[in-house]
Amino acid sequence: MSNQVLAFDEAVRQRFSSRAFLSTPLTDEQIQAVLQDAQYSPSNCNTQPWNVHIVSGATKDALQKMMIENDIAGNVTPDFSFSYDDFHGDYYERSQRQAKVYYDALGIARDDKEKRREAYLRNFNFFGAPHVAFLFMPSFGDNVRVASDIGMYGQSFLLSLAARGFAGIPQTLLGFHADATRKILGVPDDYRLLFGISFGYADPDAPSAGVRMWRQSVDESVTLHN
Repeated sequence: MSNQVLAFDEAVRQRFSSRAFLSTPLTDEQIQAVLQDAQYSPSNCNTQPWNVHIVSGATKDALQKMMIENDIAGNVTPDFSFSYDDFHGDYYERSQRQAKVYYDALGIARDDKEKRREAYLRNFNFFGAPHVAFLFMPSFGDNVRVASDIGMYGQSFLLSLAARGFAGIPQTLLGFHADATRKILGVPDDYRLLFGISFGYADPDAPSAGVRMWRQSVDESVTLHN
């Protein structure tokens, strides 16, 4: 990777959710550069509610082991609910199309439950990424505004990765084992885990390396009023 940083329009279009990483770690200086960028994210009333834990090495390995074992045992403790059944209409169709594109790239048939389960568990292997950012948040009111602030921080983090030649993927599933994650990382119980971001160098030779998800047209999402 060079020291060149992409312009915004390039970074936002080249960013993608990598599901395969090289084991090569980023340097402390490279991680700090991304964190400095993300720190400029906007937040309601400038509360800056993000509480971020970057894990690598033995700590990452311990979290990986815990998450896989807990998930296989059905022991999940998410701070926030999630279900594909909550999606409806076009939103549900997009989620199903996304899954088909990914599994087709891996060559996994829809009825191959064993291979699909293996692919699912790779989430807790962080797709081989050498680093993971866990995004915790305090609880204010109904938490909607706080969660939106964390989302803006996450987007800044991801765009900084892309601009600097790295890759990342935001993972809702990494919030499914919140209790044990807090314990391992020493995070107080009153901080909630929203999601995690696995990051590093994308593996260019992985079966999913060429996968890029489509986007709706602007006209389908935006109404202009004069």
